[in-house]
Amino acid sequence: VVKCSRRDLARVLAGGQNGSTTVAATMLIARLVGIRVFVTGGIGGVHRGASESWDVSADLTELGRTNVAVVCAGVKSILDIPKTLEYLETQGVPVLTVGAKEFPAFFTRHSGCTSPAVVRSAEDGARILRAQDDLLLQSGQVFAVPIPEDAEADGAAVATAIRQALRDARESGATGAAETPFV
Repeated sequence: VVKCSRRDLARVLAGGQNGSTTVAATMLIARLVGIRVFVTGGIGGVHRGASESWDVSADLTELGRTNVAVVCAGVKSILDIPKTLEYLETQGVPVLTVGAKEFPAFFTRHSGCTSPAVVRSAEDGARILRAQDDLLLQSGQVFAVPIPEDAEADGAAVATAIRQALRDARESGATGAAETPFV
């Protein structure tokens, strides 16, 4: 099974292969079939060390050009959340956290980043999507839903595990698109 982002879809389909879709590819397919909102675990983002590697997920570019809302638990914890939020701002992507002032960090409710905007209810979110459509804006939207308190992981333990997993990835040579599945 091939990991498919936007760039891979035509090749995989033409080759008769099976693929699993990234957020970017899922957004594109959702738009093609008229799905306005979908839910996923977390979005890709700017990788730690991107100033050297330039490793930035295609999810962010797709969010800047495809008008589909993504509901998720935030940016994947292995990524650079502050830089990802900055990149989304540059792309004109509304980032809204549901019911919390702090942007979530996937496994935990706390990233240390203030959410760009807060939405209090599904109805408020729907009004935002309607306004986005009325304005003919083509960017997607991120609705970040913090993990419930009773299900969140210990933030320090997650940070330690991520540091170790990233070290292991570097040592094994897993970089670029191979890094996220490795970690």
